[in-house]
Amino acid sequence: MRGLNEQGVRFAWRWTVGGGVQAFKRRLTCFDRLTDNVVRKAVISMVSPNASALVSTSSIKEFPIDSADLIVGVGRVLAVVEAFNDEYGRMTVTQVAERTGIPRTATRRYLLNLCHFGYADTDGKFYWLTARVLRLGQSYLDGARLPRLVQPFIQRLAMTSGETVNVSVLDGHELVYVARSNSPRVVSIGFYAGARVPAHVVGAGPAILSTLGDGPLQDWIEAHEFATFNSNAVLNAKKFERLVLKARKNNYCISVGHLDQGLSGVAVPLRDRHGECKAALSMTLQSSIWSEALIVEKLLPSLIETAQVLRSVI
Repeated sequence: MRGLNEQGVRFAWRWTVGGGVQAFKRRLTCFDRLTDNVVRKAVISMVSPNASALVSTSSIKEFPIDSADLIVGVGRVLAVVEAFNDEYGRMTVTQVAERTGIPRTATRRYLLNLCHFGYADTDGKFYWLTARVLRLGQSYLDGARLPRLVQPFIQRLAMTSGETVNVSVLDGHELVYVARSNSPRVVSIGFYAGARVPAHVVGAGPAILSTLGDGPLQDWIEAHEFATFNSNAVLNAKKFERLVLKARKNNYCISVGHLDQGLSGVAVPLRDRHGECKAALSMTLQSSIWSEALIVEKLLPSLIETAQVLRSVI
């Protein structure tokens, strides 16, 4: 396994009641798993020889820059921010330093600067992130091209299918939901935009991974932590590989009970005009209503059709 850090991963889905006017979010802490943090390899080597305990580059898309343009402090600040999670919501300077591998004196300065700019707060001993950090993620959702382009199409698909439609992207070993359209039903089930889930527990994961070549796919599977989720989850690397290869052959993936025993999902790769996979288009369904055969017959054709239309758009 590559260098990974222990981080609590939360899942949440929104149940919309009363025609979409009243809603409440149910957050489920599903399990703790090992996950990658995003700081470039060049930064890691400068931060600390022991930084790999927290920071890994396996999820980073390579973007080489000249060493003269590399600002080590940027990588260190990102490492400090990403050191906070469900389990480590409030930490001392020493704890942050241990989790990042950054020297304690430098860690203190980064934390104080985060407090100065409003991204963290402290009581003099413990530090924690503030709500201002959410601006960073919201800026992507508000300004990114993909969520804006797909929204009208997934809204139309949700209305015609009667089910919740999602668009998600692969970020290392997790899926991030970037767009969503609620089902017109009284109760709709789906992930809110910004939610993150391990890629092996929802159909969108194998759908995206099915577009990788054999070598990159093997590298991804070898680095992935198939953490225990529920009795139906795919927890074996070989079994997951077969699932991905089946998705590659069929150009879609159906998952039943991998995330929740009462939920099923169907997903297809979302490609651009050049054939490159940019995301996954998926539906979250109630297993009691939708069998696999019924999904293939009733929902899959419209899902594939929407993906084909979006190919000329994204």
